[in-house]
Amino acid sequence: MSQTKTLAADIIRHVGGKDNVKSVFHCATRLRFKLKDEQKANPEALKNHDGVITVVQSGGQFQVVIGNNVPYVYKDVVEAGGFQTSSNDDTEKTGVFNRLIDVIAGIFTPILGPMAGSGLLKGLLAILVALGLLTQDMGTYIVLNAAADALFYFLPVILGHSAAKKFGGNPYIGMIIGGALVYPAIVAMQGAGESLSFLTVPVVLMSYASSVIPIILAAYVSSKVETFFNKHTHEAVRNFTTPMMALLIVVPLTFLAIGPVATYASQGLAGGYSFLYELSPVVAIAFIGAFWQVLVMFGLHWGLVPIIINNLAVVGMDTIVVGVLMATFGQVGATLAITLKARDPKTKGLGTSSTIAGVFGITEPAIYGLTLPRKKPFVFGMVGGAAGGVVGGMLGTAAYAMGGLGVFSIPVMIPATGLDMTFYGALIGLAVATLVSFGLTFAFHKEIETGEQTTAEVAPAVSDYVGFPVSAPVRGEAVSLETVRDEVFSSGAMGKGLAIMPTEGVVYAPFDGEVVTVFQSKHAIGLRSHSGVEVLIHVGLDTVQLGGKHFETFVQSGQRVTEGDVLVKFDLEAIAQAGYDTITPVIVTNTGNYLDVLPTHVGIVEPNHGVLRVLA
Repeated sequence: MSQTKTLAADIIRHVGGKDNVKSVFHCATRLRFKLKDEQKANPEALKNHDGVITVVQSGGQFQVVIGNNVPYVYKDVVEAGGFQTSSNDDTEKTGVFNRLIDVIAGIFTPILGPMAGSGLLKGLLAILVALGLLTQDMGTYIVLNAAADALFYFLPVILGHSAAKKFGGNPYIGMIIGGALVYPAIVAMQGAGESLSFLTVPVVLMSYASSVIPIILAAYVSSKVETFFNKHTHEAVRNFTTPMMALLIVVPLTFLAIGPVATYASQGLAGGYSFLYELSPVVAIAFIGAFWQVLVMFGLHWGLVPIIINNLAVVGMDTIVVGVLMATFGQVGATLAITLKARDPKTKGLGTSSTIAGVFGITEPAIYGLTLPRKKPFVFGMVGGAAGGVVGGMLGTAAYAMGGLGVFSIPVMIPATGLDMTFYGALIGLAVATLVSFGLTFAFHKEIETGEQTTAEVAPAVSDYVGFPVSAPVRGEAVSLETVRDEVFSSGAMGKGLAIMPTEGVVYAPFDGEVVTVFQSKHAIGLRSHSGVEVLIHVGLDTVQLGGKHFETFVQSGQRVTEGDVLVKFDLEAIAQAGYDTITPVIVTNTGNYLDVLPTHVGIVEPNHGVLRVLA
């Protein structure tokens, strides 16, 4: 029996046998099983298997990471188990909860950046008012406040666009429905306490400014109405009759039923959280401080994003954000302790950059590169986050707008009344979270030295231009591989390299060589240089599940390519709107054949820009 056949048999046995497998497919690096009962699987046995890099259980999938040989192992797994062949996921959803998380992420991801910027501007205005540099009746304040508050006031219009796009409807119809909810004449009637009826049916007038749930439900209904009329209307008139019918049906329906029901649901949701917070502010914020990073790792934090926005719209404040701040600095403190204790220059370098990134709210490099692999520091970070949450809860700290991450979230915690102990609670809690996690990690974590030489001791400097150069395969911003939210890539298990946040949907050949593999789902491509360097370019995370949608390939396996040749084109915006992270890992998969693989550039890169150097 060949080595891959033996591995395939072992994999089937350790996933609980072929009768436990609902479906299996593969992507660029891993076998993706859907199992009937994951409890029957033995992930530890697979992790310890020579032919398996690691096992990841996420999103309803049992993922066995193989590496470059995954197509061959997949073929033998299918043959041994008698499974139907598929290089893509089936269309079966992973459950109501996972679908809900996917919908929330797809709707809110596009607006979080502008929302954070608007929140920071509101925080800056609060600081200027608190310091007496501005007053609320000054023209300067009024103009800047309009800029800061516009997104929140017209949130139904903006969410109408992203929600309609997520549900497959016309985003401009979604915007129009959102605009109707905040239409000036209707807002004025609601403010004056006047009555309104539609075809003799009384309309419950409510304020929909800054609301979240009503427009999302309305956009969903509109998408179904559009689908119906698109199917049953002649194409000659479809472009204007479908929008007309959608608006004719959905806008009145929203005012009569969807809006009031959703508003009462929003108020109930905010009231429920407020009730729990009133029972014990300390426990509520401490819980978020402890477990926020765990939620982020599994993508479950998206379920809390609409609650945060809803709290701000209905109650005028939110305390979940306070717990997020404490969770962030819990990991910062643990990372700082690791950095100071480490002797390895690589660990110190990663620790320094990760600590700085963490201060500004980006904790992925710290978590995936340092605290989580060492286990104890990650737990100590959770303890620190909980301790900071206790302080924030005791002092009544809250956020009054949607701000940025890390220290950028502090300005939005200034109340309208000015600086007081509730605001200082954010600073004190932040300090407590950092010091507790730092102290525990410094005292109880022992940094193990490998005894290996560092890159600086055995390899020539990058500036000496030694080794084989690998150019950027996509245009965008080059970042550390540790920032990738997939431990298979961020841990270096697949090999060393970097990642690029693309700004253009084109993949170029990073050197002269040969195309080794073009995956059927088109999201990844493997190349080999004339000197033997093997590189995997993986566009996005979990984009295999798109089944080739939004991708177009221009080469095939075995084809010779020249640096700069176009290999793949992809719709960057459509992939992001579908809820997928578009960060693109660039991995030297045969790293073990070389002395080292060194990133030579971070920041903005062009396709002919060298980003890696492979040292022989």
